[in-house]
Amino acid sequence: MDVKNLETFVMVNELKSFTLAAQRLGYTQSTVSFQIKQLEKELSIPLFERIGHTVTLTNEGEKLLPLAQQILRLAAEATHICGNTAPEGLVRIAIAESLASWEFHSRFKDFHEKYPGIRLKIIATSTDEMFQMLGQNQVDIVYTLDRRIFNHNYVTAFEAPVDIHFVTGAGHPLAGQTQITLEQILEYPLILTEKNMSYRAALDDLLSQNGKETMPIMEVGDTQLIRNLLCQGLGISYLPEFVIAEDLAKGNLVSLPMTEIQPDIWRQLLYHRNKWISPELKCVIKYLQEE
Repeated sequence: MDVKNLETFVMVNELKSFTLAAQRLGYTQSTVSFQIKQLEKELSIPLFERIGHTVTLTNEGEKLLPLAQQILRLAAEATHICGNTAPEGLVRIAIAESLASWEFHSRFKDFHEKYPGIRLKIIATSTDEMFQMLGQNQVDIVYTLDRRIFNHNYVTAFEAPVDIHFVTGAGHPLAGQTQITLEQILEYPLILTEKNMSYRAALDDLLSQNGKETMPIMEVGDTQLIRNLLCQGLGISYLPEFVIAEDLAKGNLVSLPMTEIQPDIWRQLLYHRNKWISPELKCVIKYLQEE
């Protein structure tokens, strides 16, 4: 059984298209069709149903898919071990913007030095957009910062809860108080992330449940800008702990002790359950799993 035929089979299933699979693999469409026919002939089973422009797996194809993925994974590992070849290729990641800055600003240099052949395409976007792209195989993996996601179509490679804090500059009138109410916070100017960002949406939902709403003086997706403005003594914000940890440690910012609002936010690294985990994708997943 030709491993390349199995690779083509897996790619056609991922993209749901012979044409797109041919483009991704660098083959002609006729070559892809020949490889699938060759595999079907060898196994004496039909692998795909082609109705109109739709390509779906047959029952037999569904049974073959996990075996093909396992064979490809083992073949890649054998090549790496025996040939001592470094992983290389493009990995596409859809990620929350604040996570992208945090994950890649200090550690990526070490990753690139270890795996110089791996290229990353990082797309900062909303959670809804991430899963649209994942479903259309426009990205290989998503890294969310949102309410916890449970879906049997996705494998969770990593997850961890995230603490979110009301935070302000060290010189703010509320800094240093032992207990603060929501009403007190809402009396001051707010600088918040955009409405479609996960923890901002969670904040708005919880405020709405309490009959309240925010009127921020600025909405911006750049958490570094928000931190800078807070350090200058301007307003209050609502940010994940990993974004503000360094400033808290240095005393530039202070967390406001307010327990009325406690959203359930998680970091989650997910990929489609039918996704073949290539050596380069495996390296990226391992990198993102490390704290």
